[in-house]
Amino acid sequence: MDILQAIIIGIIEGFTEFLPISSTGHMIVASEFLGIEQSAVVKAYEVIIQFSAILAVMLLYKDKINLKEILLWQKIITAFFPLAIVGFLLKDSIKEIFTVSTVAWMFIIGGIIFIIVEHFHDDDATEVKEVELVSWKQSLIIGFGQILSLVPGTSRAGSTIIAGMLAGVSRKASTEFSFLLAIPVMTAVSGYDLLKHYQDFLGADLTAFVVGFVVAFVVAYATIKLFIVFLQRFTFVAFGIYRILFGVILLMML
Repeated sequence: MDILQAIIIGIIEGFTEFLPISSTGHMIVASEFLGIEQSAVVKAYEVIIQFSAILAVMLLYKDKINLKEILLWQKIITAFFPLAIVGFLLKDSIKEIFTVSTVAWMFIIGGIIFIIVEHFHDDDATEVKEVELVSWKQSLIIGFGQILSLVPGTSRAGSTIIAGMLAGVSRKASTEFSFLLAIPVMTAVSGYDLLKHYQDFLGADLTAFVVGFVVAFVVAYATIKLFIVFLQRFTFVAFGIYRILFGVILLMML
């Protein structure tokens, strides 16, 4: 992987990781277009840029990472456990359903679900408009909804946001809960991958890794800030339409 490829992949990771459009599908298309093979070095690079994305969230929400927010974090960890348990038990089975076709169809299905949910959702009528007010029950619903993200192409952000909205949480609060939930989820996933691929860092081009880390961090930071501003004026319908179109394009590529 050269520096230009590292920059492009870093931009895609930073931009898509926290939006409800699945970073997996975009990585597949980008890798195909750039001719990047899924080698051990590439896997190691993906670990690096995922950690970068985590740091972006932690910096943006540093005011919520303290002992004063212990109740909020107890709910976030509660929401984390369903995915952690099911993901560990089914980690081998999940690899078998990882195909471009599966990703494409999940893009389309997810897009349709977003449009349907938005049609019936009334943000002004929701009682929970701040992330700190998410209840234990709602955090569990979000946690079980996150299990769907194990299916490639579903989108972790998409599944958690939709679950939150269906549970009576506002768009903004559902999205912020999804951002914060990404911290334990991505730390666990990236940490596990790091243990598997740490030897691959030895023969890698560290310059490309550093450049990709910085790019992914900057893009993720900007994307999260702009996304919250976007939600103050618009719904998720545009993302639903985008997912459907992207899924169709993926199917055409097969």
